[in-house]
Amino acid sequence: MEALCTSNTNQFQALLCDSSSAPLRPLAISLKPCSLFSTTLRTRTSIVSSTPRYPSLKISVSSSASSIETATTISPVPSEMKAWVYGEYGGIDVLKFDSKVSVPEINEDQVLLKVVAAALNPVDGKRRQGKFKATDSPLPTVPGYDVAGIVVKVGSQVKNLKEGDEVYGNINEKALENPHQFGSLAEFTAVEEKLLALKPKNLDFSQAAGLPLAIETAYEGLEKAGLSAGKSVLVLGGAGGVGSLAIQLAKQVFGASKVAATSSTGKIELLKSLGVDLAIDYTKDNFEDLPEKFDVVFDAVGQSDKAVKAIKEGGSVVVLTGAVTPPGFRFVVTSNGDVLTKLNPYLESGKIKPVIDPKGPFSLSQVVEAFTYLEAGRATGKVVIHPIS
Repeated sequence: MEALCTSNTNQFQALLCDSSSAPLRPLAISLKPCSLFSTTLRTRTSIVSSTPRYPSLKISVSSSASSIETATTISPVPSEMKAWVYGEYGGIDVLKFDSKVSVPEINEDQVLLKVVAAALNPVDGKRRQGKFKATDSPLPTVPGYDVAGIVVKVGSQVKNLKEGDEVYGNINEKALENPHQFGSLAEFTAVEEKLLALKPKNLDFSQAAGLPLAIETAYEGLEKAGLSAGKSVLVLGGAGGVGSLAIQLAKQVFGASKVAATSSTGKIELLKSLGVDLAIDYTKDNFEDLPEKFDVVFDAVGQSDKAVKAIKEGGSVVVLTGAVTPPGFRFVVTSNGDVLTKLNPYLESGKIKPVIDPKGPFSLSQVVEAFTYLEAGRATGKVVIHPIS
């Protein structure tokens, strides 16, 4: 997953928006459409047969969610869209930009989203490298799990969502089992209603996009580990996308009596700002050698051999990646929009805050750069893609 490459986006042609100032100004980026991928995608999938209409977006860059407005102008859903695709497994260099990918059709239980923002996850890289190709959807693939956007079309069996709703979610119920061929790194994506929740009112689309897979993993992982009020927890990788949310959930939702977490020297202050009681600099201290032990260890970095040495007798270790040392156990999230809905009050009250890497957001033209940055292991919190246009 550490495979890196440099961006070759100067070979392509497109018009995108610069997210560095407000109001947005046009930014000319060369992006050359990849006709091979668009042709293959159109062969394997159907173009939307009807042309529903959706509210145009008027977006300004601001930390306030109130700056994102939905205008009343109605625009048709096109038959083609811009997207990043890959037609073979490999490193970051297999990613290609295509401006003529067919907009996916929706099933009865799905909605079509106009993607406003997306976020990257380590599982995107593992999928692209073919780590679980036996259970993957057919190539070519539009990558991306996390999404925040606006509903522009609803299936006949959709019960609660309607056109114009602002939503967020992880579009794949099972991260490693038959994920959608059309992901969120595109202008449109189709998602099952049950995987989505209304976007928290106080968050903008970029902030919301950085939450779904990470917060669902953190919440369900802590739940599986048996964390409850009065228990202690150690989070390994507390400055990462999942770890930063696990810290906050442990404190605010599960009522942990003590929360400890590890990070490098430069991120210790971030841990403290998230509410950590004991911040451990892993470049100076070995957490497994500390005299204090914990009821739960949440391992987001793949150190279960050391994690099992840090638990109390009868404690548990939940492992997200790497080899598993007993009594640790592997955990892979099953996404559910109900979890997001349950956690929305904590987000809207400010008790839980998204942590977005300060280098971002990256624009749609910078996806190669964003993956390179993420897979180098330098990110703090989530790497977000915005705007999608």
